[in-house]
Amino acid sequence: MIVLKATQDKVLGALQAVAGIVERRHTLPILANVLIRKQGGNLELTTSDLEIQVRTTAELGGDAGDFSTTVGARKLIDILRSMPADQTVSLTANASKLTLQGGKSRFTLQTLPADDFPLVQEAADFGPVFSVPQKTLKMLINQVHFAMAVHDIRYYLNGILFVAEGNSLTLVATDGHRLALAQATLETDIPKQEVILPRKTVLELMRLLKDGKGESEEQPIEMRFAGNQAKFSFSGMEFVTKLVEGKFPDYNRVIPKSHKFNVTLGRVTLLSSLQRAAILTSEKFKAVRLSFEPGLLSIASSNAEQEEAKEEIEIDYGGDLIETGFNVTYLMDALSNMSQDMVSIDLNDSSASALITIPGQTGFKYVVMPMRI
Repeated sequence: MIVLKATQDKVLGALQAVAGIVERRHTLPILANVLIRKQGGNLELTTSDLEIQVRTTAELGGDAGDFSTTVGARKLIDILRSMPADQTVSLTANASKLTLQGGKSRFTLQTLPADDFPLVQEAADFGPVFSVPQKTLKMLINQVHFAMAVHDIRYYLNGILFVAEGNSLTLVATDGHRLALAQATLETDIPKQEVILPRKTVLELMRLLKDGKGESEEQPIEMRFAGNQAKFSFSGMEFVTKLVEGKFPDYNRVIPKSHKFNVTLGRVTLLSSLQRAAILTSEKFKAVRLSFEPGLLSIASSNAEQEEAKEEIEIDYGGDLIETGFNVTYLMDALSNMSQDMVSIDLNDSSASALITIPGQTGFKYVVMPMRI
């Protein structure tokens, strides 16, 4: 049976959409495979790592009929990548093997039975469905993902908190030293739902979501949350993931509510100065000293070799002298994941956290704790 027959770019695109979650090493060999299921003229591709499952449906030609098998996902992608984009490729099933042909190239691949593929059991208690444009969700994730913890023993920090309530969707990430919050308005009101999406799920969503460029309309992503699962549907794809269990910190307590001093300055100017100062920070101690004084912001760094860097930026500021230290990476992460021209920094004193916001936009807040220098 000819399972599919289409151009290389179409087949590769469909496979790459689902293969992002496939790990190179697995305790179960079949998890390195993609489940290929044919029903009539439609082809369904599914991958799983037991906690996340991604499925897409595509029309890729071939014979009509019912058929299913599993084959190594990475191997298939590597072979397809080596072929020209406009070349027609075919995948033919024969006994327990699949043959991939394109031009004068021919590859025979071993398969494993489709019945052995461990599909994720979907929850029965999904809440109401709600949707936002893909572009909006991608923007929200971009604004907070960098503040997620990595392999923290407080496992609930290794992900992003999603809070949907009324007509707003709020995403929050923190690693205990900084916190990022981004908010968008939904078209409909929904009951309050709070879930923590795992780090791997967040990064995969970032990869798959479209940002609206070159598209005639903003394609929506539909979301549903259950007690221990989340489900996303978009662009012909279905994405099911386990949730992180645990209580996320009360982020409202972390965000400073009042401040004495405020500085608004160019984002790119500040980012460039921090990037230059970062060159002379120590590998283990990525600290920079910021000095705010009337009309001037000084940025200084040094390292164990007694090398020093100093940057000066003219600012519209008339408050007291404030000298404070920050991890330069934390500041650069926030600034480089924004696209706006200006940023606003709110401060109380040298020992207080700084609040970074975007002028004219109430939906983004970034809190960073100071460092002792």
